[in-house]
Amino acid sequence: MNIEKVLKDFETKKILVIGDLILDKFMRGRVSRISPEAPVPIVDVTEEKYMPGGAGNVVNNLVSLGARVSVTGVVGADIFGEQIKGILKSIGADISGIFSDERRPTSLKTRIIAEHQQVVRADLESKKEIDAGISSKIIKWAGGIIKEVDGIIISDYGKGLITTELISSITKMIEAKRIPVVVDPQIGHFFEYKNVTSITPNVKEAGAALKTEIDDEASLLESGRKLIGELNCDSVLITRGEHGMTLFLKDGTVRHIEAVAREVYDVTGAGDTVASVFTLALTSGLGFYDSAVLSNHAAAVVVSKLGTASVTADELKKSVGGSK
Repeated sequence: MNIEKVLKDFETKKILVIGDLILDKFMRGRVSRISPEAPVPIVDVTEEKYMPGGAGNVVNNLVSLGARVSVTGVVGADIFGEQIKGILKSIGADISGIFSDERRPTSLKTRIIAEHQQVVRADLESKKEIDAGISSKIIKWAGGIIKEVDGIIISDYGKGLITTELISSITKMIEAKRIPVVVDPQIGHFFEYKNVTSITPNVKEAGAALKTEIDDEASLLESGRKLIGELNCDSVLITRGEHGMTLFLKDGTVRHIEAVAREVYDVTGAGDTVASVFTLALTSGLGFYDSAVLSNHAAAVVVSKLGTASVTADELKKSVGGSK
């Protein structure tokens, strides 16, 4: 793999991201005492930071690697929705496909962190399916831009954007256009993603979708083969945390990829990074195995950072070079 050429190719690609937009709020500080009101720590907050989460983190990773990105999704008609759009616009993403809905809040995840330890997470969100009118706007907008893109990522966080109608409409649009379509799935719509290029579930999601426990190599192999058979996709990439990832191909090939040795600080958003790099690599002409290896290196970089993080081209190049 010529990593320099691959990274240069990334800069020529345009990717469409369809998914649940989340605003990640991080409050960091120190614990000096226990609350007199309840047996919980008091965190003296010293830093407050907002980052794009969910599909927004996919966008952030793609932009960080030099790609051009268009994103479609829904936010609430509130200050947090404006923050997400402002952040994504500031990094250069096309946000013309983000629609506001007055009947739902913007998904907000607030994490309070003391030193390097997350104390609590509070979620403000609605998981109801989006309004049919908003869905129609997204489908119409996506139909106008699909002809311009080199690849598509569907980032399903189960917050209501991804519906049966949306999946059906998008898959019909791409039938005539041979581009990589990669899905980071949620259990609710898992088996509706038929005939896509690839899905990238983690081992817990894959097991839950199949209603089985993946706890050894035999159950892993059986599950991966069952998924690729039922979905009729070209590949299934199951991420396995400290055990790396396993790639299943339609022709029956199975490849295990060992985790890159790194100190793990935070796994938040690692799946977003995997989907982003895997898709960019496929659009740049790499095969499924090399694309998975590259995304494995990218995941190792982001889990070594605190919070919702992205990987840069220099970090990816250094990781790949250091593994030789």
